[in-house]
Amino acid sequence: MFDQLYKSIHQHISLTDEEWEMCKNNFRPKRMLKRQFLLQEGDVCRELAFVEKGALYSYSVDSKGNQHVIRFAFDGWWIADLQSFFTDNPSTYNIEVLEDSELLMLDRINHEKLLKEIPSYERYHRIIIQNAYIALQQRVENALGLTAEEKYARLIQHNPEFMNRVPLNLVASYLGMSPETLSRVRSNFSG
Repeated sequence: MFDQLYKSIHQHISLTDEEWEMCKNNFRPKRMLKRQFLLQEGDVCRELAFVEKGALYSYSVDSKGNQHVIRFAFDGWWIADLQSFFTDNPSTYNIEVLEDSELLMLDRINHEKLLKEIPSYERYHRIIIQNAYIALQQRVENALGLTAEEKYARLIQHNPEFMNRVPLNLVASYLGMSPETLSRVRSNFSG
C-alpha cells in the first residue's frame, strides 16, 4: 500500500530504512469510493492525503451553483486544502473522489512530528510545496494569458491522463471554459 509514497519520497530525497519505517507508521491508510467526499466546504481540513491509487479533485461552488475545478490528484499526488489545514479555518473547497481510491492520510500532529524528527522528510515536503506553488503559478498564467486552444494543448501535453480519467465537463471547468467550447476545441485540435 505504500509503493507510490515510497517512490514519491525517494524521487526527491533518500531515507534510511529506519526513517522510512517511521514515516510509514505516521500515515493512516484509507479507502474511498467514487463520489465520496474527502472534504466538504465549511469543514476544517484535518489531514493531508497522498493518493496511492485512484483520482480525486477539488472544486468550489459559486453563488449560482456553478462548479469550478481547482485541481486533480492522481496516483502519486498529494491533495488537501492547505490553507484550511495550516490555519484551522473552514475550507472553501470540496474534495471529491473521482475513482475508487486508496489514500494515505497524514494529520497535522504526525506531519509536524515527521518534519521535526526526519530532516530529509522536511526537505521532501519543502520540494513538494515548491512544486505545487510553481504549478499553481503556471496555472494562473495559463488561465490569464492563453486561448482555449492553447490551454487544451498544454493540458494534454503535460497531463495526458486527464483525458482518459476525467469527465469532459470537469476538464472544461478546470480549463475555465464551457463544455461546448471544449468540445469545439477538441474537434479542431484532432481535425
